[in-house]
Amino acid sequence: MEFLSKSMKETAKIAEDFASGLEPNKEKATVVGFYGELGSGKTTFMKYFAEFLGVGETVQSPTFVIEKIYKIKDGVFRHLIHIDAYRIEKEEEMLNLGWQKIVSDPKNLICIEWPERIKDIMPEHIKIFFEYAAGVNDENERIIKIEK
Repeated sequence: MEFLSKSMKETAKIAEDFASGLEPNKEKATVVGFYGELGSGKTTFMKYFAEFLGVGETVQSPTFVIEKIYKIKDGVFRHLIHIDAYRIEKEEEMLNLGWQKIVSDPKNLICIEWPERIKDIMPEHIKIFFEYAAGVNDENERIIKIEK
């Protein structure tokens, strides 16, 4: 599916629609990879996504801490785990953060920015691509592609 978002409000709606249609994996964590350049909308989408899921905390990019874990009060998932792999230099760093444990729990919903940095340990996952809309005048316009 491909969407053109012309505003933050439209991005919020795309994130909400995606979250409402998300089915958990019964055997392991549900993993979503966010692909795109710096500033392309990954973290903004994540904020709206988390809000729709009922995360009460302010969601910020975990660039420096690598991983943030949020409890989800009501829903099919227990935890929303937000990972920013931008600063990961070796996949072993993710393994040292307990990657195998978090990815094996079907109650976890894991969203990873920059998943290409850990491609050799990424499980099968939903891919969301964020791109600047070419030839537009508004800096908020983005193309968001979702591949399930």
